[in-house]
Amino acid sequence: MKEISPNEVKALLKGNSTINIIDVREVDEVKAGKIPNAMHIPLGLVEFRMQDLDKSKEYIMVCRSGGRSSRAAKLLEDHGYKVLNMTGGMLEWNGPIE
Repeated sequence: MKEISPNEVKALLKGNSTINIIDVREVDEVKAGKIPNAMHIPLGLVEFRMQDLDKSKEYIMVCRSGGRSSRAAKLLEDHGYKVLNMTGGMLEWNGPIE
């Protein structure tokens, strides 16, 4: 599985690149703030929502510390999606939140 650091994600956001971020934390965790424009799909629903994702796009998976997003990334990767896991999760994120 490919990984990306929080600083690399922040640089992509600053560069106005089109990036697709999926936050797999629970609802109460996301209420405290998420990366701007990140799509929220709790880990338990990823399997049921993957048909809503585009296999031609690359997705950056995010959670609190990197564990749940790693599991989500593996699941999607096993189904042919292009994914990156953000190491350290939101605990390491020091960029903007919404």
